[in-house]
Amino acid sequence: MESPSIGDSVTARMIPRHSSLDSFGAMKVSLLVNLASIRVSKAELRQRVMLPKYLRIAIRDCILRKDDSFAASSSVAPPLDNALTPEVPLMVFVNPKSGGRQGPLIKERLQNLISEEQVFDLTEVKPNEFIRYGLGCLEALASRGDECAKEIREKMRIVVAGGDGTVGWVLGCLGELNLQNRLPVPPVSIMPLGTGNDLSRSFGWGGSFPFAWKSAIKRTLHRASVAHISRLDSWNILITMPSGEIVDPPYSLKATQECYIDQGLEIEGEMPPSTNGYEGVFYNYFSIGMDAQVAYGFHHLRNEKPYLANGPIANKIIYSGYGCSQGWFLTHCINDPGLRGLKNIMTLHIKKLDSSEWEKVPVPKSVRAVVALNLHSYGSGRNPWGNLKQDYLEKRGFVEAQADDGLLEIFGLKQGWHASFVMVELISAKHIAQAAAIRLEIRGGDWKDAFMQMDGEPWKQPMTRDYSTFVDIKRVPHQSLVVKGD
Repeated sequence: MESPSIGDSVTARMIPRHSSLDSFGAMKVSLLVNLASIRVSKAELRQRVMLPKYLRIAIRDCILRKDDSFAASSSVAPPLDNALTPEVPLMVFVNPKSGGRQGPLIKERLQNLISEEQVFDLTEVKPNEFIRYGLGCLEALASRGDECAKEIREKMRIVVAGGDGTVGWVLGCLGELNLQNRLPVPPVSIMPLGTGNDLSRSFGWGGSFPFAWKSAIKRTLHRASVAHISRLDSWNILITMPSGEIVDPPYSLKATQECYIDQGLEIEGEMPPSTNGYEGVFYNYFSIGMDAQVAYGFHHLRNEKPYLANGPIANKIIYSGYGCSQGWFLTHCINDPGLRGLKNIMTLHIKKLDSSEWEKVPVPKSVRAVVALNLHSYGSGRNPWGNLKQDYLEKRGFVEAQADDGLLEIFGLKQGWHASFVMVELISAKHIAQAAAIRLEIRGGDWKDAFMQMDGEPWKQPMTRDYSTFVDIKRVPHQSLVVKGD
């Protein structure tokens, strides 16, 4: 994975494990009880998290030259001992378009607190570039006997200042380390600068960054260096479409040659003679329909008129207004009624937990948005699935939703008024299924486009009249590591 839309909203499922990694968190160290009140001096913070100068320069030069072997020719001599090795080395990624466009100021504050070379602007250095050349630099030096570089590589943590989309982008790139067998994978902490910040909420980093952000940054960096680590479940999505391409896809969605259509499943539309594929990973939710259309419009409006996006509150007001203008609350009478419900274009198959058989699940005709949710946080901390009673669970064949159950909760939203009541948790969403794997077939017909989103990163999916598009979702074998903020 290489990059998300630099403007955001991502998220995920924590999977507790009994291991030495998690036993650290179980200790409930007294320092974590009230971290917000702890005062940490700049000198103490630097001593704890700042890399030695020779390594900061070597990493910077390797990234600029896009050559991890350049570290061998670094002119800065390494220390004679491990005195300069930090306890918990931190590297920080900043999305300058998040946080009401305050990213540049936050970046400047971060660089002042630790060092300029340890803070990366995501418009200038992509996470995959840091992983390839920055971590590659440390690995190259460690292979030549540099114990300081080796220890820093093993103990490194990442801080992401951005929204859910930015966090998901970084996590997805870090996940490539598992495939390359370049372990350990650094855990990620979060400075919530997005609009929804559902991933941040799920891991105790809060729903927004404090107004007094200058002092909060120092506390956040300290928390990122001492808090314990949790595991995060993730889901792979593969889109197989007729020949063509997605215009301006989110950075977390990449073109792939590995298209696959299960011929054993009933196909209601026509198989395309040739296909293109896109692949990505999400951590909280995937959705299709009206909610994704509203998100798509909001993102484009924010990019075209950035002066409107001056903070989370303004973003939410604009978002709500855009939802009204898109017919979320009132379907325009000029629309063909046959185009209003997803049932007209979509077929849903699922696999239940510990089952290899696909099962067809009907899509309610009233539903205009379908969401597959991983965590219980959607739309700025709401739980649309709800806390269901045991007799209802048994009647529907559901199990109580847990963070480690390996299932996605699939629900539908009918229209704006229904979604509004769901968001204030007066009612639950339209429950459709629980699934360990999902297969969607989307037929074009009179629909020219379908709107989709992953963790708040929306795109317009082109459709054709004659051929179907397929979306396959399955669980990723490895898990990400996220630092718990609470």
